Amino acid sequence: MPPPQPTLSPALTLHRLATLQPTCTSRTWQSVPHPHLPIIATAVSDRTVRVYSLTNFSLLHTISGGHKRSVRAVSWKPHSQGQSVLATGSFDASAGVWRRWERGGGDVEKDFTRESGGDDGDDGGDEEDDDYNFSCILDGHESEIKSLAWNNMSGSLLATCSRDKSIWIWEELEEDNFETVAVLQEHEADVKCVAWHTAEDLLASASYDDTIRLWKEDVDDWVQVALLAGHEKTVWWVEFEGAGLKNVSEGGGGGDGAVGEEGEVGRKEFLERRKLAGPRLVSSSDDCTVRIWRRIPKENQHSSGAGSVPSILRSHSVEEEWVQETILPQRHDRAIYSVSWSRKTGMIVSAGSDGRIVVYQERWRKEVANGVDETLVPADELARDGKKNSEEAAARSKEESASLTEWVVVAEIEGAHDVFEINHVCWARRCDKGKRSDDEEVIISTGDDGEVKVWTLDEQSNNGP
Repeated sequence: MPPPQPTLSPALTLHRLATLQPTCTSRTWQSVPHPHLPIIATAVSDRTVRVYSLTNFSLLHTISGGHKRSVRAVSWKPHSQGQSVLATGSFDASAGVWRRWERGGGDVEKDFTRESGGDDGDDGGDEEDDDYNFSCILDGHESEIKSLAWNNMSGSLLATCSRDKSIWIWEELEEDNFETVAVLQEHEADVKCVAWHTAEDLLASASYDDTIRLWKEDVDDWVQVALLAGHEKTVWWVEFEGAGLKNVSEGGGGGDGAVGEEGEVGRKEFLERRKLAGPRLVSSSDDCTVRIWRRIPKENQHSSGAGSVPSILRSHSVEEEWVQETILPQRHDRAIYSVSWSRKTGMIVSAGSDGRIVVYQERWRKEVANGVDETLVPADELARDGKKNSEEAAARSKEESASLTEWVVVAEIEGAHDVFEINHVCWARRCDKGKRSDDEEVIISTGDDGEVKVWTLDEQSNNGP
């Protein structure tokens, strides 16, 4: 059952900053920002990939010739120094790998989308070695590839998923030499999306069978470690939260923002539990909901530091317990194709078939005299006097993590691509000359109209109704 939904008016507004030029004459599927350059790659149904500048919003490169049908998905390889490496997934059932040498090859990596730092204005558009070169083709799927993603830890694993109900994991042993390390076939229908955990090699997949599955390597085999059921229709997208995020807004929920001593203690304990559980997972579905899932830490997880018994000697299952934490306020009335979790602010943006873009922010729930809103949490769960035994505390933690915070809509816009569906939405660093700070982000939406639009989040005007 969805949680109580705040009815506050959005605090921010979405303004269109630019439309990437020239626009495409056919459907655009997905746009993904480069890990450290101010550029973005767009998958296009005309069998090409377009690479645009995020500094002046113009076309830099058109990548073509590698696929026989629509390019459905793209993914930049992380931790790649001296060259840009792009993976492409196509309706022709193949994945391609493309490479381009960049200026400053061999320099220390600067991760433009995940770390802070200035913009040197280099968008990779220099004339030397200007083209993206087709490096290799990965064949194996029996039907169209819907999504693909490089792992965040090493950048050596590439996951692909397909309409053939399977997920393939490829390992790059050396440049242009890939080995199939796993073929995962537990899904009962099309696999729509794959996404890697931000701090470990844990893979999530979303499917037409209405489920999310989590996968991890156990010794030499990749196995399913969790099955997340809750969505009532196709799950279109999954994405993990950024590692180490603690962004919970004070806005709106606590009056003047002041909390009592017990409330401060509760928040501190909450953040410690969140840190132990690690990054959460967000999903979007044909059932018009956006849901957040979190891991329940294992009992011995806290003792894995120095001086503890090596994990190889422990008897424990590789299986994990994940629970649904919350359902975000429902603003969409048709399928939600894409959702993205900002790795800077912790805000979430969603978009889909109804052409609406919605931005959500997590905040502390309204505080009262004893530190927690008693209308939202049962009274017998509020005690923090140390008298609760460990079993009760463990049971309480499953519910309390969700009860201390709530998600509110802070911005939304209808008809973002006129009457057309929005296939993908994501966050990116703002790189143009009008940026207001080094940390400012923009939202990128990609639609059926062949347009890729850039949106800013601005403070709501006080002159409105």
